[in-house]
Amino acid sequence: MPILLAASALLGLAVGSFLNVVIHRVPRAESLVRPGSHCPACGHAIRARHNLPLVGWLVLRGRCADCRSPISVRYPLVELATAGLFVAVTMRLAAQHLLPALPAYLYLVAVGVALSLIDLDCHRLPDAIVLPSYAVLGLCLLAASAWQQDWSALVRALAGGVALFLLYFALAFAYPAGMGFGDVKLAGLLGGVLGFISLPTLLVGAFAAFLLGGLAGGVVILSGRGSGKTALPFGPFMVGGTLLALFAAEPIADLYVTYALHA
Repeated sequence: MPILLAASALLGLAVGSFLNVVIHRVPRAESLVRPGSHCPACGHAIRARHNLPLVGWLVLRGRCADCRSPISVRYPLVELATAGLFVAVTMRLAAQHLLPALPAYLYLVAVGVALSLIDLDCHRLPDAIVLPSYAVLGLCLLAASAWQQDWSALVRALAGGVALFLLYFALAFAYPAGMGFGDVKLAGLLGGVLGFISLPTLLVGAFAAFLLGGLAGGVVILSGRGSGKTALPFGPFMVGGTLLALFAAEPIADLYVTYALHA
């Protein structure tokens, strides 16, 4: 297990480094391959020794080696966050005896980090990321079901994806100003990975997104930074609710049942 966790952490750092490229280039419809990593201020290529995740930023002390322009601290934070989430998800799935599904949920973390930050930056959830993820996650969950001989999990994933897609579609149809179709497409993706775990996980994840969004909206209003009509990107709350459900759906569901029985 320690070896698996160490491998997850290193993979997370590497994936986080790539996600920084995705977050910057995909909204601009730029290639992820060419040109190579370079300073956005002076255009100089980043040297290989400076392109190591986290280490490169620390060695350079957060500045370009050529023009000394500051390099945003968000770059190492994305790498650290991705690595931390990779380790946490690995531990969680191991505890649930779901390691065959680990590739699917590590991919979910990576996509979730990228989409959340792109949505915060641009108020967009690019199809270039969301739509191919249906195929990737579908194949990963299919392989996990086949490995475990648990086809009921795959059926739950399909049902969860359809149910959450239809819920968000209905909300977007009823109130287009409050829900974009990018959220609808992301909902189907998240519903699938939540349903694969369990029905309580799906229900908690769906509810948690709206709870987190409502709390954030309340903070915006109370802080004077906006009003009830201020548009907030909902993608980060959807991803956050999904991650919360992955780690805490069981105790939350048990607490709800206990409260309901004694109400």
